[in-house]
Amino acid sequence: MIKGFKDFVLRGNVVDLAVAVLIGAAFGSIVTAFTSGIIQPLINAVTPPSSPGFGVQLVGGKESTYIDFAAVLSAALNFLIVAAVVYFVIVYPLRALQERRRRGIEPGPAAPTDVELLTEIRDLLRAQQRSS
Repeated sequence: MIKGFKDFVLRGNVVDLAVAVLIGAAFGSIVTAFTSGIIQPLINAVTPPSSPGFGVQLVGGKESTYIDFAAVLSAALNFLIVAAVVYFVIVYPLRALQERRRRGIEPGPAAPTDVELLTEIRDLLRAQQRSS
């Protein structure tokens, strides 16, 4: 059971996914800092000085009833910025690469040779015999 878990965790795609999640979270925090530190104050600048920001106070004197439209706009901008970066940095280049491969302009990854496959099978069988 532990060996199966170890094999699962050490599989390349799981490690790659973990790295992608960490980088995505770090990038998300950068975008959040940008929108809350720069964009939201710019949005709030259009309101009068007596207003706490771009929003509506439903019950006067009760801060918990303040609807903050600037925060909602900042969150929407966060999403749009992250989505645009993911599209233009990851999705679009991969689609272009797939299209070039489909048209034959750029070759795909080379298939392993028979010798490489047999060597890999031999190594896996040896590893299985040692763990038994």
